[in-house]
Amino acid sequence: MPSFDIVSEIDLQEVRNAVDQTNREASTRFDFKGTDAKIEFSEKELALSASTEDRLRALYQLLEEKMVKRSVSLKTLDAGKVEEASHGAARQKVSLKAGISQDIGKQINKMVKELGLKNLSSSIQGDQVRVTGKQRDDLQQAIAFFKEADLAVPLQFTNFRD
Repeated sequence: MPSFDIVSEIDLQEVRNAVDQTNREASTRFDFKGTDAKIEFSEKELALSASTEDRLRALYQLLEEKMVKRSVSLKTLDAGKVEEASHGAARQKVSLKAGISQDIGKQINKMVKELGLKNLSSSIQGDQVRVTGKQRDDLQQAIAFFKEADLAVPLQFTNFRD
């Protein structure tokens, strides 16, 4: 029976490259001179810091631009609250969202049922959703539907089997 998986993954190398490009541009741009604006990268989150809240927002905007250029969805970024640091400086944690949560998995299952294709079914398997059907055309219709759908996480379609 044909099937495919719906997953939400982040290409961490592309995120790292976007962070490096942002740091490099922030160190050379005139409007960031003397602001100590930088981004620190770890596996699950980014730590932004700058001398003012205004420069922090500009740094976040620059990061978004670099992420878009590197084809990383902005839905993966979950910006936290801006925190005050010493001497008027500002910090912000930005977590990286990967994987499909149970809530979104249930939402995807509901959307598959509402799609109205008879022989289509879905099941949550950890942090991914497997969609199975009798005909390849139904699966391709489902993929097209989910590409148009606006969910809280970016979706990729893997493991298409006939």
